[in-house]
Amino acid sequence: MTRALKALIVDDEELARRLVREYLQTHPDIEIAGECENGLEAARDIGALAPDLVFLDIQMPKLTGLEVLELTGRRSGVIFTTAYDEFALKAFDLHAVDYLLKPFSQERFDEALARARKLIGQVQPALDSLIAGAAERIDRILIRDREQVHVVPVERIDYLEAQDDYVAVNTTEGKTYLKRQRLSELEEKLDPRTFVRLHRSYIVNIAQLQAIEQQGKDGHAARLRSGKRIPISRTGYERIKAIM
Repeated sequence: MTRALKALIVDDEELARRLVREYLQTHPDIEIAGECENGLEAARDIGALAPDLVFLDIQMPKLTGLEVLELTGRRSGVIFTTAYDEFALKAFDLHAVDYLLKPFSQERFDEALARARKLIGQVQPALDSLIAGAAERIDRILIRDREQVHVVPVERIDYLEAQDDYVAVNTTEGKTYLKRQRLSELEEKLDPRTFVRLHRSYIVNIAQLQAIEQQGKDGHAARLRSGKRIPISRTGYERIKAIM
């Protein structure tokens, strides 16, 4: 006997979730594993429920649909539901699983579902492109720590430090979070007028910079308001001089 497919419905609007439930009634081999009304709930339930299919809204409170995918690493079995035509067209062009542009009919729903069934379990690289292109500049960093999700606004960042395959996000409150990402990837998303890479392993928030100190004959270090001292490479010194 073929097992039922599990579906997770994620949308901040009750009417939208109800419509997906109604359309799924004509597909008895799919059971609804759960419903979420915001991105934080979705990030939690995708990990806990391991659904085969996720009907995922894009614009939601707390976390967007793309931020949910970034946090969970989910790259298959995703059907986007969105009211934004520009995003929908981009998703379709990149051959993401599929999208449903609100309001959508039962016929359009069934088409998207049929396509998703064929691709269940297959990683969709296009989702990485959508996530990467979601915003040229970020205003917050998302970190998942087991079952917790931390949202750190960029203005609360003191400095970032590369640690092997992770980045240590150090905040102005003295907290440190580890995010699995390359420092160079974060650098591309941060405003260069606010954040400067002083060393191959460090990026600092210029607003937290208190002084540039001489170290040895030709070396320099940055002293932050927190008291932390950051080494400055020759290239980093040229960058900070150009900004200041």
